[in-house]
Amino acid sequence: MYFRLWSLTLILLLAGCDIPGLGPDPRIALRDADGKAIGAACRHALRGIEDCYGLNERASKTAVFEGWKAMDQYMRENKIDGVPPKQAKAPEPEEVILEDKKSKAAAKDKASTEMRPKAETATAPHKALEKTVAKSAPP
Repeated sequence: MYFRLWSLTLILLLAGCDIPGLGPDPRIALRDADGKAIGAACRHALRGIEDCYGLNERASKTAVFEGWKAMDQYMRENKIDGVPPKQAKAPEPEEVILEDKKSKAAAKDKASTEMRPKAETATAPHKALEKTVAKSAPP
């Protein structure tokens, strides 16, 4: 009799409390909420959904779309105009022009001639050595 009473009491107590680890991960709910906020902000900023996906690649596309759609409905019902974004679009990448083979060969020849030692600098240490030997030799 007491066993049934204790087990019934224990079951009722456990049913009313949250046991850590048994519920959904709060990070998933946070990620979805962030995605919805991103989508709503994109709609309010008059951005298309494709632009929003491109600017926020790490966000869940489903959550972004839900937020975009909810904000679109809200803006239509309340006749709210969107605000154009202040941030300009990313600049287009510059075109890279590669040098032709002739100019590369000319630059290579120029670099190799600069690397060669000059005749004067190559013989200068030898001349200095000869002078010191001549001075130290007996007359």
